Amino acid sequence: MRKIIYGINISLDGCCDHAKFGGGDDIQDYFRRLLENVDLIIYGRKTYELMIPFWPEVAQTQSLNESGNAFAKVFSNLKRIVFSRTLDSVDDEQTTIIRDNLKDEIIKLKQQPGKAISIGGVEFPAQL
Repeated sequence: MRKIIYGINISLDGCCDHAKFGGGDDIQDYFRRLLENVDLIIYGRKTYELMIPFWPEVAQTQSLNESGNAFAKVFSNLKRIVFSRTLDSVDDEQTTIIRDNLKDEIIKLKQQPGKAISIGGVEFPAQL
């Protein structure tokens, strides 16, 4: 059975607002190494929209520093699932939308062969 890994950028005082702060090289390196052992990322809509199209664009343009570019390259090659009842479509070949039965879908995904599954976000993981 596949492992689920939860990861999030958070300050010591519990702030998860990417508009107020971002991760440095050490955070990007940590998450890059984490994603090297993953073949699927699952997000809720809000985190998905934070990550896409930003990181795939960085992977193409290599417009950040070495750590950011390396993270973008690993991230953009992974399959993604976004759980959302409001998104009609996504403009991303790597992403599938799932609308219902969150718990059942996660159980099915865990039983499939593959590497670990990464889950991220603030609100979405609480539904698990």
